[in-house]
Amino acid sequence: MPNAHYNVGNAKAEELIAQLQEFCTDPSLRDLFREMITTLVKVGLEHQDRGDYKLMNTTLKELRHAFRVFEDYRDFRKAVIFGSARTAPTDPNYLMARDFAEQLADRGMMIITGAGGGIMEAANAGAGPDRSFGINIDLPFEQRANPHIHGDPKLMSFKYFFTRKLCFIKESDATVLFPGGLGTLDEGFENLTLFQTGKTEPRPIVLADAEDDTYWQRWEAYVHNELLDNGYISEMDLNLFKIVKSVDDGVEYILDYYSVYHSLRYVHDVTVLRFIKPIPDSLVKDLNRNYRDILLRGDIEASGPLPEEVSNHEAPNLPRLTLHFNKHFFGRLNEMILHINRELKG
Repeated sequence: MPNAHYNVGNAKAEELIAQLQEFCTDPSLRDLFREMITTLVKVGLEHQDRGDYKLMNTTLKELRHAFRVFEDYRDFRKAVIFGSARTAPTDPNYLMARDFAEQLADRGMMIITGAGGGIMEAANAGAGPDRSFGINIDLPFEQRANPHIHGDPKLMSFKYFFTRKLCFIKESDATVLFPGGLGTLDEGFENLTLFQTGKTEPRPIVLADAEDDTYWQRWEAYVHNELLDNGYISEMDLNLFKIVKSVDDGVEYILDYYSVYHSLRYVHDVTVLRFIKPIPDSLVKDLNRNYRDILLRGDIEASGPLPEEVSNHEAPNLPRLTLHFNKHFFGRLNEMILHINRELKG
């Protein structure tokens, strides 16, 4: 939340900041804009390291550009597809990624990739340029934009991995991972970690490989044998992802995820789940019986929009469930979302 007491402590600076905040064209955002300017002035007064300045400057410019590119497409659901840049066009996983992206795009989703070759190229090819984004990374080797996104206005190039990774998560609604190297596994574990810790909204995370491939089977064995058996994760964390061996199964899982569930919002200590269909009383009772372990107190209840949502015009017509979620058992929360989707789909 904006902090009205956050200031520079210099009368001249505060006067200039007050003038500059008028350049924010939306008056409802000027409190945040003021804080951003205040932070920059504080940096100028407190820091003298040029490397720090370059890092902050590049970060802000990269995020500003990405937000501007995505601005016109915020109403479209998007899936980010990861996988090896070295996968050959004849590889079954390349062909599967291309078909996966094509089917999602044909069903109304847009596709985001890292813009490189291999699986990324396959996904951009399947979706086509009109339904593709590319979020490239500046590397001295291997990572040139593939021909299906090269020169497109929806291609972005990043210096820093952390700003690039933030945009992958922020701008997407689903994650699809094909076999790959360290970068693919990095993205996969980050997606799972952010979901597990509640730092991103619930989302479908699909691990896909071809019928005769054992990549994710062996990865899952590692997760079971080394992470689960040693107590580093819990059984419910296995609900955060789904392994699929066919395009149809993966596409269906992603589309089904949003067939009833819409989005999540925290309002103080209340977790709000939004849906595109009303939740019957009988299902609410069922949820209270089967998912009480995720509650800090009280019950899961059907609800309309809370006042904070109304004031921000956040999907005011959608039905809700409200609960005092413990913000710990996200695997179980995901299981509950899938349960609701199964019960009400159709």
